[in-house]
Order: sequence, then structure tokens, then C-alpha cells
Amino acid sequence: MALSRRTFSALAGSAALGLALGGSGGPGAPSAFAGGTAPTGPAPEPPSADGERHTIGYDRYSLLVDGKRLVVWSGELHPFRLPSPSLWRDVLQKMRAHGYNAVSIYVAWNYHSPAPGRYDFTGVRDLDLFLRTAAETGLYVILRPGPYINAEVDGGGFPGWLTATKGTARTFDPDYLAHVDEWLSQVNRIARRHLFTRGTGTILLYQIENEYDSHVTEAAGRDYMSHLYKKVRADGIDVPLFHNDKGRNGYWVPGSFDTGGDKGGWLYGFDGYPSPSQTPPDWGHFGSGGMKGGATASPATPGFVPEFGGGWFDPWGGAWFDGKGYAESRRTRDAAYERRFYLTNLANGLTLHNVYMTFGGTSWGWLPAPVVYTSYDYGAAIDEGRNVTDKIAPMHQLGHLLQRVPDFAKLDKASEVKAEGVKVYHLANPDTGAQVYIARNDGTDAVTTNLPTDAGDLRITVPGKDARMVTTGLSVGRRTVKYSTAEPVLHLSAGRQDIALFSGRRDDMAELVLKCPVEPFVQRLDPEGAWIYDRNELHVSAPLGQGGLTRVLVQNGESETPLLLLFADDATAVRLFPYDTPSGTLLVYGPKLLRHVEVHGSEVRLTGDVTETATVEVWGPRGIDKLVWNGRTLPTRTTLAGSLMTTDLLPEVPEVELPELGGWRMRTENPEAGPSFDDSSWRVADRKTSYSTTEVPEGQPVLFADDYGFHYGDVWYRGVFTGSEGLEEISLAYRTGTQGLLMAWLDGEPLGTHRMPVPNKTTTIRQGTWADTAVLPVRERLRSPGRHVLSVLVRRMQHDQDGKALDTHKAARGLTGVSFTGAAPDVTWRIQGEAAPDPVRGPMNNGGLYGEREGWHLPGFRDRDWEAVTLPRSARYQGVTWYRTTFRLAVPADVDASIGLTLEDDPYRAYRAQIFLNGWNMGQYINNVGPQHTFVLPNGILRTRGANTLALAVLSEFTTDSGPGKVGLTLLGRAAGGVPVDPVPSPGR
Repeated sequence: MALSRRTFSALAGSAALGLALGGSGGPGAPSAFAGGTAPTGPAPEPPSADGERHTIGYDRYSLLVDGKRLVVWSGELHPFRLPSPSLWRDVLQKMRAHGYNAVSIYVAWNYHSPAPGRYDFTGVRDLDLFLRTAAETGLYVILRPGPYINAEVDGGGFPGWLTATKGTARTFDPDYLAHVDEWLSQVNRIARRHLFTRGTGTILLYQIENEYDSHVTEAAGRDYMSHLYKKVRADGIDVPLFHNDKGRNGYWVPGSFDTGGDKGGWLYGFDGYPSPSQTPPDWGHFGSGGMKGGATASPATPGFVPEFGGGWFDPWGGAWFDGKGYAESRRTRDAAYERRFYLTNLANGLTLHNVYMTFGGTSWGWLPAPVVYTSYDYGAAIDEGRNVTDKIAPMHQLGHLLQRVPDFAKLDKASEVKAEGVKVYHLANPDTGAQVYIARNDGTDAVTTNLPTDAGDLRITVPGKDARMVTTGLSVGRRTVKYSTAEPVLHLSAGRQDIALFSGRRDDMAELVLKCPVEPFVQRLDPEGAWIYDRNELHVSAPLGQGGLTRVLVQNGESETPLLLLFADDATAVRLFPYDTPSGTLLVYGPKLLRHVEVHGSEVRLTGDVTETATVEVWGPRGIDKLVWNGRTLPTRTTLAGSLMTTDLLPEVPEVELPELGGWRMRTENPEAGPSFDDSSWRVADRKTSYSTTEVPEGQPVLFADDYGFHYGDVWYRGVFTGSEGLEEISLAYRTGTQGLLMAWLDGEPLGTHRMPVPNKTTTIRQGTWADTAVLPVRERLRSPGRHVLSVLVRRMQHDQDGKALDTHKAARGLTGVSFTGAAPDVTWRIQGEAAPDPVRGPMNNGGLYGEREGWHLPGFRDRDWEAVTLPRSARYQGVTWYRTTFRLAVPADVDASIGLTLEDDPYRAYRAQIFLNGWNMGQYINNVGPQHTFVLPNGILRTRGANTLALAVLSEFTTDSGPGKVGLTLLGRAAGGVPVDPVPSPGR
């Protein structure tokens, strides 16, 4: 190999290039799916409400937006799981910065409808505000309003009142459809103001129904889907519609049902949640894994996964993750898991990809379905406290790749390639000739192997349970990369030069060969880079992760645009942020997060976050000479890389001091247990029939809570009876969902507590089975004849979901039947649950505890006459005890601090606590079940610069001493920056 003097000096002391020059893989013939009408071309500009009309089409490769290919890289975020509208912008900006171009959202019917005909889209339920914020952030929206969503929420999203109505849900039943049409009219009234086609918003796609697989072969099922389709179209929604198939079953492909003459605009999509131990399935156009009846379910539409696992939910007791909670989910479904599965999806022709979840959030109040606890962190890339985790790396890299390197929008399956120890996928762009090789290692040990490519055999190493991508023939501006063993992340033009970023694992050796007919002038701008020019090829190498970012500048005189090659490991790559402005595209390196960029003449104004000392480096339009970071002008210098770089480090994040919680006041409640309690205002439980799927015991009244208008949280029963002579036992049959419980008193004396079992891996997600009977001996308790009062408190754990369309959400909650042994007393029942819905916090904030009905959870309640106590506390008591305190925070104004409440106690103590912050129900803690001990307190509801009121409603089971034990604030994360946070209204009375 002939080396120039300049080349030799650059190479000296560096590692040798690991290229085996012999052999040739050849490009291979394209598959039978080759074709397509749209040019590859640049990707569309970031979306906005620009006032212009847009078109959304598709072919089998991808969506076509205004005739340009668009690969959708979306993340799931549920606004209802983040009840602070200011923080929607925070998470959306983090998603955009880390490569997402779309956000997918469920709209939960139960969250917006407290009663038939009543709908609330204000405050934390402001869908219009969320859609505006998404458009301002530059993200497309995939809207998913159901009517059924599942999502591990109460009733699968069905409102509580629907459980007590006539009609079979998820069918063509006219009674059900009347309610559905009303719901969709409310949602679509808002949605049509935000359609991307109209230029008034960024809604790109719209989902009808979800995982609807129970009535596929029935006319009623097809009529139901047809009705939804026609309804949505009639409401003016003109973007493509789709359904999310529960697995790749081929259900509801185009042509499955009548669309009323609308021949376009229907996409087939399916979801997938493979376990870490599973071999990634070959789904999409190029595989048959998991599909019934063919190689592809819908060959004329692009490969689409409306949900692909970005983690997994965890049930009570942490059954899926051995009690370790979401930390274990994030460990087992880590960045390597994501690369292995998402690159396989890419290799199988999937170009519409939604990661469920990207931010899981909190199932606050009575939102969670029985199968999950309060946290819905999901092990997602952005955790429940809004911290970006290490899992973001493949999201960031793939997201920017699919947006910034248009070759990936149109790929065909190419010739078969084999390499020892790994599974290889070979793809090719039929228009540009670019080749993509994905090498996947399903074993546990790293594999080093020769990968045959059309550019020769390349020596690569793939870690265990991981994957990597190799490209050949990729265009970077006017130049072509012969091959690169580092993965491309982005290519853009900034100022007078092209910039291309390549990344890999830490300590990898990046090897890249650039076709150069004329020997270029090469500058190694960082000591880690090395280069060789030989036979019209520039060979560049760089060890990753040893010095941060490695820059190599390639120039061919003034006649050709310079090319800046950047090499980074995962940790470095996630601190490189491209940003498009009207003045041109910028690339920013250094901060933890880039939120927003504006160019004003020669001044670049940036906002973002810093978690540790850092410099900021910016490549941007010609003539920029000033950087302003979060309102502060920074001293800068111009670099040989053509960037503007700060000369001073951005300072560390100020400390955040959290107070200890003290000044507690306590009061016991449940006066309902007393025989003299006045229950005259309660509902008389005397119904004889019910729409529930639970059978009403013969000869007994309906006791199901939903039939009397009580849908959320705790419910009380009082049965007054006479004729108790000879009575020995009372049997109380009840249904609650996982981890529900029942407490009973006779004439004010405790009879005992009964609880549903702790779930395990085999019983966790079974629906409709959480029913039991408490058999309570009473003979020794009946001290006198005459009137007696049986008081029963039932802690409901919400309604089952209706995944199989069997009306399982209508399974009864509360008492279902009462029988007596030894006597047949005459009983009059009264029932009381939650009061009227909180007009600000919504219908799912409150249950039926006495303290909730009396406002003990609210910040304005006067508790001066309550008993002063200190925590930890230990007592044995059956019933409810309330604890209240106040605390003040003084978080620095320029710091975004994520704060949680942590509860800890002896794990054998049987009690649970409902947590109220400033009147907002932040979730349920069950001490002896877990696994959750820390509850996120979202800023906005939490006053980070002011006073807060904390209330705990503790249910003690009497079987053990009860707490609460240690209760304290926990700092979950902090950054200098953040977004302005408006206080969430928290009425005190």
C-alpha cells in the first residue's frame, strides 16, 4: 500500500484498519417487491401548523408526504399519565431532540367523560393544548381515541358509567354505538382542527379500535369496524386510518370491511412485545414470522407496527420482574435489546414504527386497570421522572438516521449473506444502490466474524444479545462511502460543509472508506482519528469513546464542499442534536438536551438542559458568531471543524435541598361502621336487575356499585337487619380486581378483613377472576336481639379490561351477594361511594372514603384539631386513618428537579395508603405487596417553589401492626434548564 508522507504522519501510533480486502459479496438481485413510484429524495421538513395544504399517501415502502418519503419513528406518550400540561412540552422536546419525528397518543374515554353526555377537555384534559404543543415541537401525531384502547387503564378506557348501560360493547349493538358516536364526535371536533392535511396541525394518522380480534369472522364485527370508519370520515378526518392488530394475524387488512366507497387511506398495522429471551421475529414484507397465512399481511401498504415494545408493564407484587419493578424491566429490555429487535424490524421492511412506551408516566388516581400498580414507568427510554436513560441511544441513532439519511426510506431485500455466528440481513436501495447489512447475535457471547459485503469482507464484532449495522455505497452529500463498520446516524449540510455522523459501541474501532478519485486534503482534528489515502480511497479509522467526539475534515479544494466526518460512541452520539430552522440546519454538540434553536442574524439562541459541566459546539449557517444559551451569552471561538465552540464550561447544576417531612397530624375515620351513623342520604340498594356480566344471586338485590353510579375507589355498604336469632356466619361475596379487599364491622365491632391474593406470573393478567367470599363468624358478636348493622368497606381495584370483546369491563365491583348461616334475617341495604366528580381533578381522583367525601384530602381543609403525631408510627387498627402535613420547597428557578415521595416500612405490615398531593390522588401504596415504594410528584401539581399539602389515607387490615413507616421526599433527577411550569389548579375546598 503506497502511503503519502502526510498520510503516514496521521496514521502513526493509531490502531491498524481491520479490513480484509479480498472477496466480494456482490449487490445481489432485488426481491420481487422491488418498485415504487416516489423518488428517494430528501425527507419532508419537520411538521408544523403552517397553514398549507398537505397530502399523505403511501406505497408498500413508506408513507409519502407531499410526494416525499417519510419513515415514521414515533414514541408513545399518554397525556393522561402526565397530569401537568407544562410538562407535556418537556417530554415532547426530549423526544424530538432524540430522534423521534412523531408522538402516538391514546385518548382515554373514561378520562374525559364523568357521565353520559358529559365531556371535559379542559385543564389536564386539554387535548387541543396537547395537539398544539406537539405541532409547536415539530412532531407528527398519531391519534388513537379508541373507543377501546386497553393501555392497562380502568375498563380499557371505557368510562365507568358504560358498565351500567344497555348494549354489548365493541359490537354493532346500536345502544353501544350511540354512546360511541357521541364520544367520537367530541374527539373529532377537536382533532379535525389539527389535521396535517389542512395545515392546521400535525395529526398524521388516526386509529380506530385497538387489538380487536374477537369478531373478525363475524358480520357484526365487520359492520362495527365499518361503522367506526364511516363515522370518523363523516366527522371530517381525512388522514389515513388504521387498526392495531394484536400480533401479526392479518386481521383488518385493506378490504376486510366496507369503507363506504373510500378506497384509499387504510393501513394495516400490528403490534409486537417480544421477550428478551425470544429470537426477534421476521415480521414485515420480508418475513413470515407470526403471520397466519402468508409472507406479508398487506403487501400494498408499508410495514407498520403501531406498538412495538419499548419495555413492559409490571403487575402488583412485581410478578414479571421478580419484585424488582421497572428497574428490572429497563435492565432486561436495554439498549442492546432495542438494537436487536428494532434493527430486525428495519431489516424486514417496517417503516412506520411506534415505540410503546417511550415515556410511560403515572397511572394516577383510579386510572390503572387491576393488572398494574400506580407507576407506568414501563422501563421506557424516558423514565417516569422524565429522566432520559441509557436506553435512548438506539432510539436517538435510529431516529435521526431514518430522518436524515433518505436511503433508508426505500429498501428491498437483497441477496442472501451468511457470516459465522450471526444472523445477517441484506437490504438494498433500488434507486441509489446503497447496501445495508444487519448482523444480529442471538447468543450470549460476543462474536467476531467476517461479514461478506459488496465492498469486500469486513471484520466485525457483535456483542452477545445485540446487533449492529454496516453500510456500503451510502451517499454523504456529493461523496459516497464505500463502506462503514460504524453505524450512520445522520447526514446534513451546515454552512459551507457537509457533516456525517457515525457511531458504535464504546471501544469499537470505527472504520470508514470514502471514495475519492482525487487525493483530498485531510485534517485530523482530534488525536484519536487516523487516515490513509490509497488507490482513490480514503480510509479513516477512530476508536470510539476514548476522547468524546472524533472529527476528521476532508477537503478537495474550493470546488467541492468540505465533508466533516464525526465519530462517536453511544454516550457521545446522544449529545449531538440536529435542528432545522428557517435559516438552515444546525448541529449542536455538548449539552444533555437541546430543546429549541433560533437564529437571529449572526446570533444563535439555544435553550436546553445541562446535568454536568459541558461545552457547547455549534455547526450552523454561515456568519454566526454569537451563542446564547438559556438567555446567557457565552464566550466562543471558531474551530478548524467549522464550528462555533464555547470557551467556558457551562456550570454544574445547583444542588437541590429537600426538607424532611414532619408536623404530621392524624385522625381516624370510618364512622360508617358505627350503628348510629346517619346513612339516610345514601342510595337504597334495591335494584333487581343489572346489565353486568355478573349474575345477581337469586332472591337478593343488586349490590354492584356501578349500578348505583359509584364507579371509582372505595365503596361503603350498610345493611340493617333483624331476625338474627341463631345466626352463626355471614358470607360476603365480592369482586374487586387484583389486590382488592373487604373490611366488615357488626354494630361497630370489627369482624375482620379479607383480601384478594397477591398475583403471580400465572395469575397476573387473568381478567374477570378476582372474586372471592369472606366467611365471617358472628355468633359470639350478637349480644342482643333486635336491630343490627352490618357495615362493609370494599376497596375496588377498578374494572377489568375488555380485550376479548366479551363485556368483561361490566364484571361487578363491590359486594355481589350476601348469605347467612343459621338464620334468614331481613336486610335493608344502603350504599355510598364517591361524591360528585371533582370538577378540576376529574372523575377518577376520588373514591368513597369518608375523608374524601368530607374533603380531608384537600389543601384547604382545617386540620388544627387533629392529633399531632410523628412518623414512623405503629398501631393495630381495622379501618382508615388519615395523616396530613405541609412542606415548602425552594428549588432554584433555573433547575428542573424531579421529586418523588418514598414510603418504607416493615414488609410484613399489612396496610395501604392513598397518596394525595395538594388534593390530587397520586396513587396507591401497598406496603406488604409492592413493588412500588416511590411515587413521582409531577411539577405543577407539586409546587417546587412554595407550599404543598400532603395527605395519606391509610387502610389498616388489623392482621398486623400498621404504619405509616418512613415517609420522605426523594430527588429523582435534576437539570439546569427545563421548561416553564405553570401551576396546575388545585382547589383547596
